[in-house]
Amino acid sequence: MKNKTVNTFFIGLLTLFSFSCATYYQINSEFNQDFEMGNIEAAKKVLDQNKKAGRKKAQFLYFANQGVVNSMLGNYEESNEWLEKAYLFGEDYTKNYANIAASFLVNPTTITYPGEDHEHLLLLYYKSLNYLKLKDYEAALVECRRLNLRLSELSDRYKGDNKYKRDAFIHNLMGIIYEASGDVNNAFIAYRNSLDIYQTDYAKLFNLGVPDQLKQDILRTAFLNGFDTELDFYEKQFGITYNRNSANRQELVFFWENGLGPVKDEWSINFTALDGGDGFVTFVNEDYNFSFPYQLSDPHQKQQLTDLRLFRIAFPKYKDRNEFYQRAVIETSDRHQYKLQLGEDVNAIAHKTLDERMFKELTKGLLRAATKKAVEAAIRGDVGGSDKEKTKEERQEEALREGLSLLVGVVNAATEKADTRNWQTIPHSIYYTRVPLNEGVNDVTLKTIGPKGQTEKVNFSFDAARNETVFHMYHSLETAR
Repeated sequence: MKNKTVNTFFIGLLTLFSFSCATYYQINSEFNQDFEMGNIEAAKKVLDQNKKAGRKKAQFLYFANQGVVNSMLGNYEESNEWLEKAYLFGEDYTKNYANIAASFLVNPTTITYPGEDHEHLLLLYYKSLNYLKLKDYEAALVECRRLNLRLSELSDRYKGDNKYKRDAFIHNLMGIIYEASGDVNNAFIAYRNSLDIYQTDYAKLFNLGVPDQLKQDILRTAFLNGFDTELDFYEKQFGITYNRNSANRQELVFFWENGLGPVKDEWSINFTALDGGDGFVTFVNEDYNFSFPYQLSDPHQKQQLTDLRLFRIAFPKYKDRNEFYQRAVIETSDRHQYKLQLGEDVNAIAHKTLDERMFKELTKGLLRAATKKAVEAAIRGDVGGSDKEKTKEERQEEALREGLSLLVGVVNAATEKADTRNWQTIPHSIYYTRVPLNEGVNDVTLKTIGPKGQTEKVNFSFDAARNETVFHMYHSLETAR
């Protein structure tokens, strides 16, 4: 290999990965800054001017972000078109094995981002609410059925009692939509399923109890279905006597999306490679009590790994953007207040899904490091013989190999990077409540309360027909710095 070729090759590699230390959040700083400041029109303009992103390895996130900003701007049909693109991409995603192979020589960002499990569910959450704003209940019910199917598919991936495999809030949302469409039987079933998941999975995994609003919804739909036995059972379980004169009225279901979900950052662990005997190298980190055996068939490669001894492996982690507002209420014109209740801790679910695959991330990271070092060893080679026995050409070849191996090592270190891509426009948490409305125009106020008791107000006006359920969602983008 000629020196000019070597230099050109590595200059190209170093240029390609010169921004390898930047996280996905930092790379998209212009969009994130506009979005977080509430400049949604400007954020949309940034996306529209970067259409190439919709054809690259993070296209899932481009589609999803377009869906969010268009929904916030009231472009519900356009929003759903983008969200559907993201959903179909996640559903039809197929692994590119050439990219997977390349990831072991570079880093995981060479692979197309398929989306996290909870991100797939949130796509359908946004789609459902968009259809409800358009008063297209049948389309919203279609999304309900897709939600159910996707939940079943995700559930099949996980085994064990401590896995995130069922979503209480999504079942709750399904019940709300079924009830709004007049299907109180399926609504009751969905509410009951939601209750079970809150009481079991969510209580244990996220320390999140059953919203009081869900209890009322179960009692109401049991009454409307004529399920006297179930109504009596849940009245005793909840310690609530249902007001049988409170059903069949027009209402507002208000979803308050509070704060912003976490962003992926990077952390790294140093491993020591020890000779494990019998063809094994063991990667050890005593601080975290990690020990991973790795089998090698080539004794020379094993020697190279144990000679180097120290490896740095990069992994993704979540960096929280904590909620600024501590709580919120909806106040009606007659001064009645209705507390927004926590239905989904998106932030906690994001952490859980990442934690569940951390062992897999560790294994992949170590395999990536071993593969990179194997390439270095293969380039270095073994010319053999003493310096006196080598010809001039052999010594030059050996020096070239040593230099090339060193450059590969530099590039390997520079490109060791975790995959920090994730959907960064989703909320930290989702709250909701029901508010009784009068027929006609109703003025209500969202009051958000900050850490020092300071209150911010946002006014809304809703026109309700007889026995209509009106829907609205509002996203408070402020975060605690």
